[in-house]
Amino acid sequence: MGVKEIRRFLDRWQLDAGDLRTRMYRAPTPRERERWHALWLSVQGWSASAVAEALGRDSHTIGRWVTAFGEGGPGALSFEQSGGPPPALDGERQAELKAAVQELPVRAGIDLANWNWKVVRRFVQERFHLSLSRGSCLNYLRRLGFVLKRPKKRLLKADEAKREAFREAFVVAYAALLAEAQQTEAKIFFADEAHFRADAGLRGKWVLKGEPALVDSTSPRWGEKASYYSAVCLETGEVELMELEGNSNAETSTAFLRQLRRQLREKHAGPLTVIWDNA
Repeated sequence: MGVKEIRRFLDRWQLDAGDLRTRMYRAPTPRERERWHALWLSVQGWSASAVAEALGRDSHTIGRWVTAFGEGGPGALSFEQSGGPPPALDGERQAELKAAVQELPVRAGIDLANWNWKVVRRFVQERFHLSLSRGSCLNYLRRLGFVLKRPKKRLLKADEAKREAFREAFVVAYAALLAEAQQTEAKIFFADEAHFRADAGLRGKWVLKGEPALVDSTSPRWGEKASYYSAVCLETGEVELMELEGNSNAETSTAFLRQLRRQLREKHAGPLTVIWDNA
């Protein structure tokens, strides 16, 4: 269902995108808030599959919510909690699941890298001898305070104190360099080796609400990388690169600098300043 049709539904019920956002924040129950959230994302141009992935739902469910809103208006998105059977996991088991999801699955005896609904179902089967549906697994994750986030890398080799000291010193030095470049009409390029390699995947990760999503990252060996020299000018966006076969050395570095100067000579006759990391 396209954005135009959803906007037609909004016009029918005299609402706009701002009203959707307000109703999302003021929804009396998490279920109703989720439905308004899905509608708000849809009107921003998100596809049903993208909304479903963000909310941990099925795309057909998102489509039913949008259709229900179009036919019945805001009242069609309301949710009333029924009595229903008791939860499959009691408080103690829910606490055990919550503690497990905050660690890697391997800590719970499951040889996988990340948690998703299938891993939750396997954990519950092996630990409690119960079988949960996909929806139940996702509901328990949300009920226990988890949200799905795209993680950032937690660089294991980083030294935060050294990084901050370098950043502060570089800001001062680069400001002076920019001022000098403006006077001499110089171009500034940042150069270094660039590597393509397999590393940690930044897929969605279930974490407690308010907590950062991080995955550990280590640099692969040289033999696992495809390497290039590259240089970029931040002011103009110009990029120059050269494939590197084997290890870098004085000869290959000189060859790249000559290539950079040669490629720029026709367009820029002024000075060329190259900032080369750790060189």
